[in-house]
Amino acid sequence: MAPARDTPFRSADMSMVQLYISNEIGREVVNALGELGLVQFRDLNGDLSAFQRAFTQDIRRLDNVERQLRYFHSQMEKSGIPLRKLDLDVDTLAPPTTTEIDELADRSQSLELRVSSLNESYETLKKREVELTEWRWVLREAGGFFDRAHSNVDEIRASSDNDDAPLLQDVEQHTTAPEVERSFSGMNIGFVAGVIARDRVAAFERILWRTLRGNLYMNQSEIPEPLVDPTNNEPVQKNVFVIFAHGKGILAKIRKISESMGAEVYNVDENSDLRRDQVHEVNARLNDVQNVLRNTQATLEAELTQISQSLAAWMVLINKEKAVYNTLNLFSYDRARRTLIAEGWCPTHDLPLIRSTLQDVTNRAGLSVPSIINVIHTNKTPPTYLKTNKFTEAFQTIVNAYGTATYQEVNPAIPVIVTFPFLFAVMFGDFGHACIMLSAALAMIYWEKPLKKVSFELFAMIYYGRYIALVMAVFSVYTGLIYNDVFSKSMTLFKSQWEWQVPADYHPGQTVVGKLNDQGYRYPFGLDWRWHGTENDLLFSNSYKMKMSIILGWAHMTYSLCFSYINARHFKRNVDIWGNFVPGMIFFQAIFGYLVVCIIYKWTQDWKTSQPPGLLNMLIYMFLQPGTLDVQLYPGQQYVQVALLLLAFVQVPILLFLKPFWLRWEHNRARAQGYRGIGERSRVSALDGDDEDESAGGNGHAVDGSRPSEDEGVPMITQALDDGDDEGSGEHGHGEEFEFGEVMIHQVIHTIEFCLNCVSHTASYLRLWALSLAHQQLSAVLWSMTLAPALKMTGISGAIFLVVMFYVFFVLSCIILIIMEGVSAMLHSLRLAWVESFSKFAEFGGWPFAPFSFGTVLEESEELKEYMG
Repeated sequence: MAPARDTPFRSADMSMVQLYISNEIGREVVNALGELGLVQFRDLNGDLSAFQRAFTQDIRRLDNVERQLRYFHSQMEKSGIPLRKLDLDVDTLAPPTTTEIDELADRSQSLELRVSSLNESYETLKKREVELTEWRWVLREAGGFFDRAHSNVDEIRASSDNDDAPLLQDVEQHTTAPEVERSFSGMNIGFVAGVIARDRVAAFERILWRTLRGNLYMNQSEIPEPLVDPTNNEPVQKNVFVIFAHGKGILAKIRKISESMGAEVYNVDENSDLRRDQVHEVNARLNDVQNVLRNTQATLEAELTQISQSLAAWMVLINKEKAVYNTLNLFSYDRARRTLIAEGWCPTHDLPLIRSTLQDVTNRAGLSVPSIINVIHTNKTPPTYLKTNKFTEAFQTIVNAYGTATYQEVNPAIPVIVTFPFLFAVMFGDFGHACIMLSAALAMIYWEKPLKKVSFELFAMIYYGRYIALVMAVFSVYTGLIYNDVFSKSMTLFKSQWEWQVPADYHPGQTVVGKLNDQGYRYPFGLDWRWHGTENDLLFSNSYKMKMSIILGWAHMTYSLCFSYINARHFKRNVDIWGNFVPGMIFFQAIFGYLVVCIIYKWTQDWKTSQPPGLLNMLIYMFLQPGTLDVQLYPGQQYVQVALLLLAFVQVPILLFLKPFWLRWEHNRARAQGYRGIGERSRVSALDGDDEDESAGGNGHAVDGSRPSEDEGVPMITQALDDGDDEGSGEHGHGEEFEFGEVMIHQVIHTIEFCLNCVSHTASYLRLWALSLAHQQLSAVLWSMTLAPALKMTGISGAIFLVVMFYVFFVLSCIILIIMEGVSAMLHSLRLAWVESFSKFAEFGGWPFAPFSFGTVLEESEELKEYMG
């Protein structure tokens, strides 16, 4: 019998499968299953470390290739070469063969050697270029110093009694001007010349002065152009220094201090002719280095440009290949049969597709032994797989953020698709703001593909929820029409049902009363526009919206309770129907269902001749003073309320005791009939023998992983066999050993929470009224502060002021009333879905289905996002 087709109403039927795959095509099979994304594999090698697994060496080899590709990317960023990104929506990558992966690994190795060699050569040449440039500046500045010394010899002789240049006085006494340079060596006065970073000059001078106690003469000059530091490729401002000192020991100290401060010391000849030859030699060598440097850089950029065309595709292929081998490491290997054995979960409905995929891989490989897939019986809890599409994905995501639904229970996202945006719209009901939001949502949907590539995180979140924004905007348009509210103003779509009764002696400031049309005409849709601007507008709308919030909350929680009945019926848990759903529904309807009936009844009555009762006081007196009425709503009201109150209180002991005692009676009956208790363990594994597997699986799950029914002759509570937990996998058996005390405590907590939550959750829906009022009043304040005064002005200045105020009004409306108020209303609506609705029927005891899928691997990899457009 073919399995039932999966629907979004509840999670898909899941089956645990066992795969026997020939070792020769193991990689190809996993590749094909990764493209499908329908199988979640279990780890059958939990007792092995990562280094003991079969395909660890292959993963290491691919890690090395991935490192090489990242190295290429870093070099491209360093050289400013753009990367050709891969768009998987347009570019399709065929699954590579093992030979192609080997060729890619070899090519990557050779490219790394070539690029690293070119890079090292470039860095070496760059360092040499910097050294020659610095040497040229040292020769230029030191030569300038010596030239200035020649020109000032006559002045030195004339001022021999002056102590400003003590190092040169002896030189002047023994030499003439052309012989100044040669005299330094004769007087044992030497110098050290070099280059140092400009920010270290002050510290350098202080260290020299304190170390040598002032026995030096230092001259320095700034290099006007910044020099590139070869270590980090950043420009650095540097200075040239020349230091004169007496004695070889002091000069050696100066060199050591210079090197410790990061300075570079260069050789400068004292003789002007030899120094001129040095300059020519340095210039020639610098030109040669620059020529070679340009050629090396061009070759390196050509190599990286060629790599950039394929780097993104290589990175994707390597990541896919790593994912394949990581998955293969989860398989068990039968050495005798040279067969890989795998276990995993998959949707029952997709089993034929998986079988056909395995057959296609086997046929392409030309093997005579087919791959085998068996469905095995197990009592493990299957994962929850809720299929989504482009529209429902965002709604399912906000539900999954709260928790993962239990396997096969009603999918909480189905009602959320309607209730979440509708409750948002009740709080956000403004036709004008809704139209702006609707336009934005339609724009994001229309330009879906180009906007998908926007990497701005905040916009990416809004874009992901574009369909949520669309539905919220549509419902907000509807509620805006109901409220007759557009930017805090009303729309005169239809004739009003109210007419002003203007007295004959009317004067400005006098109160005018409205009167209903006597011809029986009523405003056909929404609120009458006459209410806007009246003195009792706020009083009327508050009363209307507050009562509407209670009615909507009652409806929201009532259908949520109905889902608990659907879950109990699906799992054939009659005890939950009679022990939880029925008494809980009676308790809720006897109090709050009655309140809603009273609200609707009060709306239908004409209170012109009598005082309408306060429903809040009525509800309070119903509990505190049963049978006592403040103001009567209808005849016999006190007797009805006492009867409903007694009916509600009777449900409390039913909620407390029915389920625990029913379960204990079933447990004792099962023990008396000789069935195995749920605390006794029985293991079912895919690696056991076929006979053992069949016999052990008979009392476990059916083929599709669903729970066995009570019609099979064994009560459900005795069928939940536990085959042990898989640590970290989220799988577990259904049953635990029955303990009446624990069940009783759990039921007491459930009853207290349910009774208290009926009150608190109903009051929680008053946020619909509060936020709707806040949104309306903020909109009115913004209008009165911007466009209202601008519309009163006339002339050219009035027109300019109107344009400016309209811009301010529009921007503030988008920022405050649409974005900020919209986010606030969305969070409140989300809370109503998570707490008030889900707590009534959803257990959230499941674990998510996470199949092996290349799409998921690529989406979750942050690194790959740099390579994909």
